[in-house]
Amino acid sequence: MKKEEERRRGLCAESGASYLTVAREATVEIKIERSRFIGHAREVESEDAAREFIARIQAEHRQATHNCFAYRVGMGKQEVTYYSDAGEPGGTAGRPILGAITSLGLTNVAVVVTRYFGGKKLGVRGLIEAYGQTARRVLEEAGSIRRVVTREVDLTCSYAELDRLLYLVHSHGGSVVTAEYGSEVRLKIAVPLAAWAKIQSMFTSN
Repeated sequence: MKKEEERRRGLCAESGASYLTVAREATVEIKIERSRFIGHAREVESEDAAREFIARIQAEHRQATHNCFAYRVGMGKQEVTYYSDAGEPGGTAGRPILGAITSLGLTNVAVVVTRYFGGKKLGVRGLIEAYGQTARRVLEEAGSIRRVVTREVDLTCSYAELDRLLYLVHSHGGSVVTAEYGSEVRLKIAVPLAAWAKIQSMFTSN
């Protein structure tokens, strides 16, 4: 078996690491003092994915008064957080949204809270509560799921080695991402970090 390329996919290099994120994309709407607050939440694997999601919501609600957001990606030393008040008074929107994410222990998630102004000002405290409440509601609606940090690896193996390799991958909680069959078999596999060392040790890398 030849190891063509090794690329870690996930959040940190700690063996056996796992993280909590949202189980599905979700949207909720609540009304507070005649303003409509619409929360949107989605799992994201990178900052680029978070920004793409935010841009999509901004485009869908381009007529809204504000599209405030926050995201958290990664964990440990690789954690990245970012938030924006998007025109609301500083600290009244993005930070409460991020607070909802972190209070639930979630990562790899982006949340956008859209506001359609209803004609009555909420004040600083009212805005903080409104954005925080909407973010919590949408995250509760999205649910949560624990994911194991995996490593994606490109491998080339012979047909004689294939069955054994597939057995090892699946028995250790891994999966085959792509497969190409020619004179040899080229696979991209995703395996939990803790399992990769075991699989690697059972084969002689060239």
